[in-house]
Amino acid sequence: MVFKMKKLFVLFLFSWNIVTAQISVELVGSLPEAVANNAVCEGFINNEAYLFSFGGIDATKQFDGIHLKSFRYNIETGEAIQLADLPDTMGKIAAGASRIGNIIYIAGGYHVFPNGSEISSNKMHRYDIENDVFLSDGADIPIPIDDHIQAVWKDSLIFIATGWSNSGNVPNVQIYNPTTDEWLVGDPMPNFGPYMSFGASGTILNDTLYFFGGATSEAGFGPQSRLRIGAINPTNPTEIAWSISTPSEPTTGYRSASINYDGKLYWIGGSYNTYNYNGVAYDGSGGVPLNNRILWISPNQLFWSETKFDEIPMDLRGIAEISDRHKYIAGGMIENQVVTDKIYKITFNENVNTLDPSQENFEILIGPNPFQQELLIYNLEEKILHMRIYDSVGKEMHTQLLTRGYHIIELSNLVDGLYYVQIENKMFQKVIRQNK
Repeated sequence: MVFKMKKLFVLFLFSWNIVTAQISVELVGSLPEAVANNAVCEGFINNEAYLFSFGGIDATKQFDGIHLKSFRYNIETGEAIQLADLPDTMGKIAAGASRIGNIIYIAGGYHVFPNGSEISSNKMHRYDIENDVFLSDGADIPIPIDDHIQAVWKDSLIFIATGWSNSGNVPNVQIYNPTTDEWLVGDPMPNFGPYMSFGASGTILNDTLYFFGGATSEAGFGPQSRLRIGAINPTNPTEIAWSISTPSEPTTGYRSASINYDGKLYWIGGSYNTYNYNGVAYDGSGGVPLNNRILWISPNQLFWSETKFDEIPMDLRGIAEISDRHKYIAGGMIENQVVTDKIYKITFNENVNTLDPSQENFEILIGPNPFQQELLIYNLEEKILHMRIYDSVGKEMHTQLLTRGYHIIELSNLVDGLYYVQIENKMFQKVIRQNK
């Protein structure tokens, strides 16, 4: 059959691993004292790895338990010590910490006063890891910020996106250049609810900033379920093209730790619901429970998967990326909103997310590409395959089981664009229900 070709292209995704099943979470140590909502980052001294914690709230969960304490944990020996306090006037929570070279940059956060009022910080503290000393502060953050997204781009710039500034969520992207001690203005995200957030977390993979979850500025500060995507122009990093995605099975997240590994995005711990610094839900439902999960998202937005663990804290404001495979979280809140001193090691197995068809004798032919009305699939496997087709924003457009042999997939209903084909070589069981 001859077709008039349209501009429809397909990216083929062959999946046969459950990535999150190969992640382990292990309790390995403790900080000098319990602390939550603390900024966490890694650092290295003479090739020895350390976890650092800055600021936070103590076990009282009261406003006067918010402090400026700094801690250091030796990954190899397990020794934990207290360092000099952050150089600020009063304690703060919800700051962020990022490392570039031998300096950790601790940005933003907020102070709580005895009358309950709060003020966002415009401070950029700088900590010299090897010399164990706080340098003079960097240039003030143009828009004071807390509970923001903070991520490093190409070991050169620190992106601070959205967050809370004194009276509400803001859409701004503030970019710090440590070399010049100057702030750049990035293209803001759209100035409406689905993008702006506080208590979300994110990471930069290649030239794209991804952040997920958080709370809205609307009454009740409800939880958010969207993945926001900021494509950074590598030749001019202030230029950012924003888009948004919602999972097919929506989930929420608040104050999780965020990383990327092997081309995938991960959110570790946190909660499903949003809450104040004392762990009590904004919606009046009481103490917020842990989600005890690691959420995995493919950057092409086709896969949203979570795996449960016995315990992963919430109220996290960062993660220590000690190596490619080993990450550490410290402090936060555990069951019943108890502030903890625990340090957990998250390990990614070496064979996580191996997508090598030759290892699985995976045999399938798909074409033509581009196609017009029909996609032709030849399954050479003995197993039944499950095929799904998604559009460019992750919406499922077609699903079908493929037995061995030749299949013609009728797709004339699709408009011109880019589509993704996911095929898994698993045995499937069909469940049917009779309505009486």
